Amino acid sequence: RGELQLGILLEQMRREGFELAVMSPEPVLTMDEDGNKMEPVEELYIDCDNEHAGLVIEKLAKRKADLISFDQGDRSKLIFKIPFRSLLGYRAEFTQDTRGDGVIHSIFDGYIPYKGTITRNDKGALISTEGGKATAFALASLEARGTLFVQPGDLVYPDMVIGESARGDDLEVNPCKEKELSNMRASGKDERIKLTPATKMSIEECITYVRDDEIIEITPKRISLRKMHSATERKRRRRGGKGKK
Repeated sequence: RGELQLGILLEQMRREGFELAVMSPEPVLTMDEDGNKMEPVEELYIDCDNEHAGLVIEKLAKRKADLISFDQGDRSKLIFKIPFRSLLGYRAEFTQDTRGDGVIHSIFDGYIPYKGTITRNDKGALISTEGGKATAFALASLEARGTLFVQPGDLVYPDMVIGESARGDDLEVNPCKEKELSNMRASGKDERIKLTPATKMSIEECITYVRDDEIIEITPKRISLRKMHSATERKRRRRGGKGKK
């Protein structure tokens, strides 16, 4: 279960030549006898160093997990009840937070009343406004704004997510901008621009990262993220639909 099994299936289909568009995974919800919405819950077991326990509890609280047991000795042993959808993407985050020294395990524990919206990714996105090849000149100016998913020469298109914004809001950028040439500037100067290597995500990592308003585009040649709605539609939604007739 989880993102690993989904990743294996999608990777196999990609290698067989399929082209896919995948949205953020959602659990199967049910209704109780009174018509209330119910969602699957997992019992989560965690074993980590005492110094990391506080951060683990803080991160899981944001994902609407309930702490059931906390035993602190040489190491901290914690038990949570957490909605299954909250676990998507957390295991990689847990490994980073505990510096690879933590142990995490979960098991299905039934259904609980639906807990509403859960934010798994509170970072914004860098969204391309143009189509073409990304240039070193443009990417050099974007590095300070966040983490890049593309490198010079990569093909990009409008509404494609080319990076993660350092701020919480989405940011529309032009990764194809060329340097203006004149008698005072040489085109060969781009060759001396040094960029941080781009972050390349696997299908499994994309599944854990993708937001509710994004889509994973999978083809035999590439894996990328893009916004579900066009720039015009996103602006209308930010205005609260005031411009809709």
